[in-house]
Amino acid sequence: MSRSVAVLVTAVAGIVMVLSAFVRPLEFLGTAVVDWFNVLAAIAFVLGGANLLKMNLLKVSAREAGWGYSAVTVLAFLVTITVGALKVGVHPDQKFPAVALSGDKEAVGGAFWWIYEYAMSPITSTLFALLAFYVASAAFRAFRAKNTAAILLLGTAFVVLLGRVYVGVLLTSWIPADNAWVSWMRLENLSGIIMSVFTNAGTRAIIIGIAIGVAATSLKILLGLDRSYLGGEG
Repeated sequence: MSRSVAVLVTAVAGIVMVLSAFVRPLEFLGTAVVDWFNVLAAIAFVLGGANLLKMNLLKVSAREAGWGYSAVTVLAFLVTITVGALKVGVHPDQKFPAVALSGDKEAVGGAFWWIYEYAMSPITSTLFALLAFYVASAAFRAFRAKNTAAILLLGTAFVVLLGRVYVGVLLTSWIPADNAWVSWMRLENLSGIIMSVFTNAGTRAIIIGIAIGVAATSLKILLGLDRSYLGGEG
């Protein structure tokens, strides 16, 4: 019974959102559904935070493998949410100088801003820097000229890479840049053609395919044919 109610609510909310985008008198219903979603999302965030604390505290108390990372996670979570909620180091808003918590929690100089600027941002940059080595390793394994498709991939990749660096520009600098018949053969121009024509066409095809897949999946959910979001076997 509860699963049927959930499916019915999902179908009604989805249909209302679709109709509100095309039928102007129903726009207020779409706004109401979005408000309900925001309320549910806020509740989900609270439950997610509680579950994060529960799982990591259990791992710390049991001294399981990697419990130190869980301890750091719990500490970072509690510190961040505390300084964000209490707006530590944030000055009151100029419009409401008498209200202590009227300032923006993300204001420059506040503790929340400091955590993001000097902790979160460097960590993210480090992870992306490490990711570059994994990408290079994967590219080395993938760019092996085993067949025609691999040869085309390898050649295209080299053209694009060389066209983005000064060495590549220097290699074809002898080709006249003011001659429209041959200037496209310069690596920087050829790289731009590949990125703006062939890559752009492929990207659009992928996006169209994703859009069709999203539409098909949404239709299955609205009709109750796909119940995987309820958990279990659906």
